[in-house]
Amino acid sequence: MTGSEATPSFRLAYVPGVTPTKWVRIWNERLPGIPLTLVAVPAAEASDLLFGGGADAGFVRLPVDRTDLSAIPLYTEATVVVIPKDHVVAAVDEISVEDLADEIVLHPLDDTLGWDGLPGLPAIERPATTADAIELVAAGVGVLAVPQSLARLHHRKDLTYRPLSGAPESRIALSWPEDRTTDLVEDFIGIVRGRTVNSTRGRSAAPAAQPKRKAPETGGARRKPAAGAAAGKGARSGSGGAKGTKGSRGAKGAAGAKRGKPRRRP
Repeated sequence: MTGSEATPSFRLAYVPGVTPTKWVRIWNERLPGIPLTLVAVPAAEASDLLFGGGADAGFVRLPVDRTDLSAIPLYTEATVVVIPKDHVVAAVDEISVEDLADEIVLHPLDDTLGWDGLPGLPAIERPATTADAIELVAAGVGVLAVPQSLARLHHRKDLTYRPLSGAPESRIALSWPEDRTTDLVEDFIGIVRGRTVNSTRGRSAAPAAQPKRKAPETGGARRKPAAGAAAGKGARSGSGGAKGTKGSRGAKGAAGAKRGKPRRRP
């Protein structure tokens, strides 16, 4: 099927914690004839999905392999610690990693923070997912450090969270295969970057045509003034020469000089 025969569409991947609603809404307003399909993907599998063509672009957590993937960093998330509501730490507004020295800090296999050294005491085994770790926190087994969006995603009435200083942070980026930077990908990049609908979106646009100037008239083609205009011009010149009473008296004097004294007869 050729490109002209295929129905255009756009597949957008997103990792847990990212809410693409705003960008999808703008896409639907600007490109109503091109459907956008959302593809949920675990953070650890997002790069493979893009490499394999499972999505045209995606919201991922950095780092990603920049060899074949392009990425535009968008924002950095705050890190929080998820705790039971009756935990002693819940009494303060913010805690540091040092405050977790005596706590069992859960470290799920899908962790997105990339710790150099996990604070606190290690659990007997690592939970498979963040969702599993949340269940263990609710059971009083330990606490969990995650990006704030994941704490909101897995919200429970019996749990709360507090900002955690001194912890690594997670960055969200828009990423896509570099060798598949299509016009639709450029359109979506423009939406994410806040470009207006009239923007060129990075495409090579043809220069706008300049309006043609009217050729000046040559000397031989000069138009003669209309009779009325010439008469008016002459009238203005005449009235200018006879302006004022002084000019009128001069005219009368010239007429009187012609008469002079009568000649004597011989």
